[in-house]
Amino acid sequence: MLVLALDTATPAVTAGLVELTGPDRIRPRAVRVHHDPRAHAELLTPQIVECLREAGVTAAELTAVVAGVGPGPFTGLRVGLATALAYADARAIPVYGVCSLDGIASVVAERSLLGAGELLVVTDARRREVYWARYRSGTRIAGPAVCRPAEVVLGAAVAVAGSPVHASLFGLPVVDVAAPTPVGLVACAASAVLAGTAPDPLVPLYLRRPDAAEPKAAVR
Repeated sequence: MLVLALDTATPAVTAGLVELTGPDRIRPRAVRVHHDPRAHAELLTPQIVECLREAGVTAAELTAVVAGVGPGPFTGLRVGLATALAYADARAIPVYGVCSLDGIASVVAERSLLGAGELLVVTDARRREVYWARYRSGTRIAGPAVCRPAEVVLGAAVAVAGSPVHASLFGLPVVDVAAPTPVGLVACAASAVLAGTAPDPLVPLYLRRPDAAEPKAAVR
């Protein structure tokens, strides 16, 4: 099975083609990652085209799409999810949404970068806040949530992954995984993709209302 994986929940604009042949048999075919929090729309589609070209396949050979649904900033998420839906609709294939923080934790677990202790994952929520979730053996046990770093519930976390700047605020060893990878994203949805399970609607995980607001009606 050939899966297109996308994530735009962090400054890392991520696209990749992943070959999925079993729950533990997930192989990257082509990956593109660029770090630019202001250029998701400009970068994502060209990266997908580059991945298809490198892998020597066409979009017609895709089996499914997996997309990180956040939490993340409004504009970046909208670009990634709209692109995922467009590819899925054009090819009449399913699109599976996964929490982007889960994708980071999946990478840490797959690379055996942490022992038996709990892992904290944090990403930049702007406004001096972070998005966070906590994991044990790759499984989420708390979050996702958004708050100031001092309000994060550390629980029994023994290490932290995610945005390096924000991870450094917690006084824990930092695991060098800043963003979800295509393999990490697909691993989160592998069972559903392999089983052909109908996906839930693709809903962005904002955790708070966007900054933009509709103008109020003029008072006459």
